[in-house]
Order: sequence, then C-alpha cells, then structure tokens
Amino acid sequence: MQLTINGVVRNLDVETNMPLLWAIRDHAGLTGTKYGCGIAQCGACSVLINGALVRSCSVPVSSAVGQQITTIEGLSKDTSTALQKAWIALDVPQCGYCQSGQLMAATALLKRNPKPSDADIEAAMTNICRCGTYLRIRDGIQVASGQKKLADVLKSYSAATLVKKA
Repeated sequence: MQLTINGVVRNLDVETNMPLLWAIRDHAGLTGTKYGCGIAQCGACSVLINGALVRSCSVPVSSAVGQQITTIEGLSKDTSTALQKAWIALDVPQCGYCQSGQLMAATALLKRNPKPSDADIEAAMTNICRCGTYLRIRDGIQVASGQKKLADVLKSYSAATLVKKA
C-alpha cells in the first residue's frame, strides 16, 4: 500500500483495515504519533490528513491512500514552527505523552482559525492531557497566533508562583 507521509511516498506492506496509527508507527517507523486509548477518545494519535485533524487509531489505512498525511515529525525538522517554539518556551509538556497529538490539533485549529478565541480553543482542543496542562496549551496557541506576548505569559506564570509561595 502506498502512503504519502510528511511528503515522502512510502510503500508499506500492511492489511487494508489496519489502523493508520500502526502503519505510521510500526511500518513507517515514525513513532512521534502515540497510542493512547485505541477508541479515538484521547487524541494522542492525532495526525493531519489533507490538513484535517484525524485520530489515526480509528482510521483504516486504506482510507489514507492518495492523501497527504502529516505527523508530528512533518511539522518541522527543527521544532521551528511558532507552536513548537511556544510549547518549548512555556514548558507546556509535563510527561509529554499527549503533546504530539496536542500540537497536531493546535496546528489544525490555527490553519482553520489563525486568531482563535478562548472559546474556539476550548472547542477545538478535545485531546486529553493527563497532566492537566490545558492552560499552558491555550497560552501556547495564543502566543503562536500573536494574540499574547510570550514575555507577558511568562510574567504571569512567575507572578502566580509568587502568590502561591506567599
């Protein structure tokens, strides 16, 4: 089966009904996309197909033939996207397991809506983060979209820490 993943055409010997997630991870060797729940609920397996967000654990690989698949590895070679830079600067990941899916969801959101409101972010970001970094995820999206300044967000984090210590 021929798949185009991150702009590279790959011939994979897989069953047509195999979940796309396993074709990406086990056969293409791109392990940034994570397995979380297997029932399309958590979002750890999120990838883009033709720019649309999908949960790859529930998509048969046959439906991705002829489509453009983008995984976390395909966003940039050097973590240089505005989202990736914001994620790093704001220390968004805690354990990091869900973060590739979170970044893919945020990428899809910003492609659809370059200046999302808090409500837009809340509606679009349905991936589960067990560490609870939802506020930092929202801030990262707002920094990447230019709606907030990184320095202001970092100051607010420092101020919040000082208040908690007092």
